[in-house]
Amino acid sequence: MAAETRTETDSLGTIEIPADRYWGPQTERARRLFRIGSERFPPGLIRAVGLHKSACAEANGRLGELPAELVGPIRQAAEEIAAGTRDADFPLPVWQTGSGTQTNMNANEVISNRANEILGQPLGRRKPVHPNDHVNRGQSSNDNFPTMMHIAAAEAVEGRLLPALGTLQAALEQRARDWADIIKIGRTHMMDAVPVTLGQEFAAWARQVALGQDRLRAVMPRLLLLPQGGTAVGTGLNRHADFDRVFCAIVADRTGLAFAPSPNKFEGMGAHDAFVELQGAMNVIAVSLNKLGNDIRLLGSGPRSGLGELIVPADGLSSSIMPGKTNPTQAEALTMVCAQVMGNTTTVTVAGAQSFLELNVFKPVIIQAVLQSATLLADAAESFAANMVAKLEPNREHIAQNLAKSLMLVTALNPHIGYDKAVRIGKKALAENLTLRDAAEQLGFVKPEDFDRWVRPETMIAPGASLGD
Repeated sequence: MAAETRTETDSLGTIEIPADRYWGPQTERARRLFRIGSERFPPGLIRAVGLHKSACAEANGRLGELPAELVGPIRQAAEEIAAGTRDADFPLPVWQTGSGTQTNMNANEVISNRANEILGQPLGRRKPVHPNDHVNRGQSSNDNFPTMMHIAAAEAVEGRLLPALGTLQAALEQRARDWADIIKIGRTHMMDAVPVTLGQEFAAWARQVALGQDRLRAVMPRLLLLPQGGTAVGTGLNRHADFDRVFCAIVADRTGLAFAPSPNKFEGMGAHDAFVELQGAMNVIAVSLNKLGNDIRLLGSGPRSGLGELIVPADGLSSSIMPGKTNPTQAEALTMVCAQVMGNTTTVTVAGAQSFLELNVFKPVIIQAVLQSATLLADAAESFAANMVAKLEPNREHIAQNLAKSLMLVTALNPHIGYDKAVRIGKKALAENLTLRDAAEQLGFVKPEDFDRWVRPETMIAPGASLGD
């Protein structure tokens, strides 16, 4: 049995639309034309669409650009979109016109139909609320869609990614405090080096996460400048002179973010350098978190044939063939997220370069990649903090054993006997399977009592600490 449809008419003619859907002819034509992939815009962008259209209606109402009786229904319909109750009426893929025109028209049609319904009219009537004349009043896809991008990205950074990274930073800092007294062997080039504390290692990772947040905050001033008001090419044709200012004030009030009009609408529409910058900051965060995930799984490798200095939490998951095997699943999930974000950086870089004269024409893929990166990083950071960092335990006995047999403790002798003699002690100890203490005594370079005073790991973890008599 065929699904029920309704017939709508626009400048291109008539078309059949599913009867229970609020979109109109332009959306239906795009839905049929762009049968590409399964990617749809994430909820954060659809929320921004609704927020944007509601603010436009209110701004135009304040400025006398919309009939007063239409402002309320348009705002109500737009706010339903912002609340997530109209997601099913946004069927279009990311892969559409590079200005995002089809999604802007999708919003115009959904809001028009819903507003008319609120006013007692049937779907498809286009009166008294028209999708272009009223919902899209004083606007163009060319300034609307990038403004939606800015709103969605700023909310994702401020409301989701920064708090998630703060959670991970706090978890790492707590471990740094917990394990500040655990002295272990450091490693450079994947080889034994001089001692560090386990707390120092965790503090370094926490610092990376903190700097990642600083990088995100540094981008925010550019994200908060909105190109709304540029209309078709940046000149502001067909909009009220104060529309951009009033619009930004409304959005700022509703989001709590300091949105302001871009001083140059041409730049905000023709280029998307702010998004390239934001994705670059997230790429740095991905690099930082990749190190974190790799370092922890390396220190937790084993339990008997690896480094085994950290005990990775058993999460109830295991090998399909090896009974009871515990794997660093959280580290692998985190580093796969990092790989995706790094790939998204290439996408955003290439897409950002597709700016020709007055318009960048890769807008949809830019915001898709940026929002995916922000969401994945936030989710992975919180998951890693809760399911890995908070549940890790140090293998104190194994750490102590590794430290005791390290040959690099010989470095503490450099200020007392010189580098060359210290090298000979280390090589003799390795070749003859001796302790450093015995090798030093046999070579006649260091008396045992002096060795015991000079080679103490607890004095080797800060500047000058090993130089005592």
